[in-house]
Amino acid sequence: MNLRKTLRHGLVWLLTLTVSQLVLAANGPQYASHGMVVSQNALASEAGAQVLREGGNAIDAAVATAFALAVTHPTAGNIGGGGFLIHRPAKGDAQTYDFREKAPAAAHPEMWLDEAGNYDYEKHHSSHLAVGVPGTVAGLHLAWRDGGTLPWARLVAPAIALARDGFTVTHGLARSLSTTGMRRFEPYPASVAQFTKDGTPYEAGDRLVQRDLAATLERIAEAGPKGFYEGETADLLVKEMAANGGIITHDDLKAYEAVRRAPILGSYRGYEIIGMPPPSSGGVTMVQMLNVLEGYDLSASGFGSARTLHLMTEAMRRGYANRARYLGDPDFNPDMPLAELLSKDYATALRESIDEKTASVSDPGSFTWGYESPETTHFSVVDGARNAVSVTYTLEYSYGSGIVVPGAGFLLNNEMGDFNGKPGLTDTRGLIGTPPNVAEPGKRMLSSMSPTIVAKDGALFMVTGSPGGRTIINTTLQTILNVVDHGMNAQAAVDAGRIHHQWLPDRISYEAQLFSPDTVGLLEAMGHETRAQSRQGVAEVIVVNPETGVLEGGVDGRAPDGGAAGY
Repeated sequence: MNLRKTLRHGLVWLLTLTVSQLVLAANGPQYASHGMVVSQNALASEAGAQVLREGGNAIDAAVATAFALAVTHPTAGNIGGGGFLIHRPAKGDAQTYDFREKAPAAAHPEMWLDEAGNYDYEKHHSSHLAVGVPGTVAGLHLAWRDGGTLPWARLVAPAIALARDGFTVTHGLARSLSTTGMRRFEPYPASVAQFTKDGTPYEAGDRLVQRDLAATLERIAEAGPKGFYEGETADLLVKEMAANGGIITHDDLKAYEAVRRAPILGSYRGYEIIGMPPPSSGGVTMVQMLNVLEGYDLSASGFGSARTLHLMTEAMRRGYANRARYLGDPDFNPDMPLAELLSKDYATALRESIDEKTASVSDPGSFTWGYESPETTHFSVVDGARNAVSVTYTLEYSYGSGIVVPGAGFLLNNEMGDFNGKPGLTDTRGLIGTPPNVAEPGKRMLSSMSPTIVAKDGALFMVTGSPGGRTIINTTLQTILNVVDHGMNAQAAVDAGRIHHQWLPDRISYEAQLFSPDTVGLLEAMGHETRAQSRQGVAEVIVVNPETGVLEGGVDGRAPDGGAAGY
């Protein structure tokens, strides 16, 4: 299929989409007999679902969905960021793909300090020095090369059509662009030009056209990763870096490679847990917490009870402490004690340190925590053969660095902010300086992204994940607990109230509208400090009914534009 024909196909798809029925979140789960995609944008979900209808598999649909999100969900969908993908084929072993961003060759541990040696937050998070070498295009292409069936250009075509011909701005996107977006874009003329109408914010109902992004996507459709990491796109990116104190070079782009890694495998009450290995901290931390919780009857204590929440908190506290102490890029930290952290015996020891009626105390002299942005995105895919893909990817902050590459139309990440800011400096303000996650040339920064797949008796059972920065692991954990321990369907598991504890600060954050004051009071009586929050995460879940084989889609209403699409 030549590129011109493929692009015409994309336009036909876009026109058809205006009259096709999208499955949006309601009071119950959405159902499909054959295949389904659940993401934070209904247009992107439909792009993936159409691929499934045409005979593509879960990897094909994931690639199409990811590229479409780069157009329709610019807060986190991307080609200028990175992330992780888990593929569980219906037959054979699961495989993970690490396309996390990497530090450029000129990076070093003290690059975000001022002349006096003091840590500079803005330089770390909001400058061209915050941009890591993007991995998304390489990662999606590697997964497609291994297991895709439809032509690469066909999978990029819907995104090209959405960028070139535009799409209708939703109320949610308009609100985001006019608030967070305007603040992020203001220093960068190319960003303002792309995401405003001559400086005026887009309104709901307007059409957002991104022609420079369409041209970049066309180069990717035609040449694969070379259309991004070499040639015109690379030239434009490097030019932007050189003009503004950035350090990404042509050599950095050419050297980037996505990598295959063995998944983290665990079990919980007879269910197989398939998670992402480091530099994602999600798989290790989640399996560790599930191992601890397996020793308690959470079904008996009940969802949302003070006892259940207390035990969950104590498991979270210990999992996140070990996250800080041990985890980082495995290529730079070969001695991480993963086998011990994942063992049932170690979980037994951790469980013995838990008082079932009284809160533990986190020691601020041991580990504290830096900030990790909640603006990530996740999507889940299952095809007719029950191949499954779970993808979480991000730009880091909302809209990443806020920097649109002039002439190329895509946003750059600020993922270097996930490296520890100053080696050896760990303090109560939230800075962390432990050795496993300091910046080094070519190193991948530690992440909380936790794409996860669950199986039972050799059959696919659940695909889950969420955005939410450091809360990602705990949000994903709770979707699993809600289904396995509390018998919820996919939508109920997504809608249920969530809590978060990350060692330090030593407090439980909880969704205020979803937990009773009495329950919160009981937790405080146990010694827990609590803090109300408005929302946590945006989980996108698919559950396979083990009796009927029907797919249940849970779309998280905490974000406005999500949707499930299937057939």
